[in-house]
Order: sequence, then structure tokens, then C-alpha cells
Amino acid sequence: YVKVQPAALPSVRLSDPATSGSVEKMRTAKKDEREAFVAMIRNAGLRVTSSRIAVLNTLRETAVPLSHADVAAQLEHLGVDRTTVYRNLIDLAEAGVLRRSDVGHTWRFELTASQDEHEAGHHPHFVCTDCGKVACLPSGAVSLKAVRGSPAALKRGNLEIQLRGLCDACT
Repeated sequence: YVKVQPAALPSVRLSDPATSGSVEKMRTAKKDEREAFVAMIRNAGLRVTSSRIAVLNTLRETAVPLSHADVAAQLEHLGVDRTTVYRNLIDLAEAGVLRRSDVGHTWRFELTASQDEHEAGHHPHFVCTDCGKVACLPSGAVSLKAVRGSPAALKRGNLEIQLRGLCDACT
């Protein structure tokens, strides 16, 4: 059993006027983000736990959907075990806080209401058939037109689109 210690953070003197404002902004941003996660969990009818917040924070910090193994590996240093991560991913997905997709022969999870570069709502994914790398595509990257005889899900837009092929690194 090996315990991994997080990397030491550089020391910052809070009395230094050049850095104290940025440190305070960072603290405020983290507090606001935590409060948003707490609200998301409560609105979903789930109990707020530190492991659920850690799972959401991990998914928030990435631009691609992550597997259970990916999330568990990133939370190992916090002492969150793989089973707890799995249960939280499933609970959060069933409550609608996360979206679970079968991408690349494994479930991958992402926030349903993402910000920044990661689009909110449904969007297509590209899966490399060689290395398994998954990339999120902008929602306008793929367009489908419902024609006579198309499934009703296509007309309603209630579907998941996955493109498969070789990524740039594997071609």
C-alpha cells in the first residue's frame, strides 16, 4: 500500500499586497464553486458529502467525460475509495446531475450543466477506435435531419451521438 501525498503548494505571504488579492479571489472562487456543488446535490434530493463534492470537482476540472477508473485515480490521494466513487457516480447520474454515456466500451461521466469550454446539454463525442481516447465535439459539429421513417427520438433530439474513427495521434 502506497500513500500518495499531494504536491506541496508554493508558499505565499498573505501580507504581500501583490499576492493577497489573488489569494482571496482564489478562495472566493473555490467557496462559490463548492456552494454551487452543494446546491446541485441538494436540488437532486441527495445528501451532501465531501466525496460527492470531490467527484463533481474532478469532473468540473476536465473537458472530456471520465471513466470510473479515471475519477477514482484522481481522488485516491484524498482517501476516497473506488467503491465510494462508483456509488457516487451512479447516484449523481441517476439524479440527473451527471450524464452517463457508454463511450468507448466503458461508462464515462460528465456534468450535465457544464460551464466554460464544455458545452451544456447533449453534445456528440468522438471515440478513437484504436487508443480509446474520447473527445467532446461542439453541438453544431454534427447535424442530423429527421426524414420520413426516422425514429421519434431523432425528431425530438433525444439521442446520443458518437463518432468513431482514428484520432490524429493514431492515424
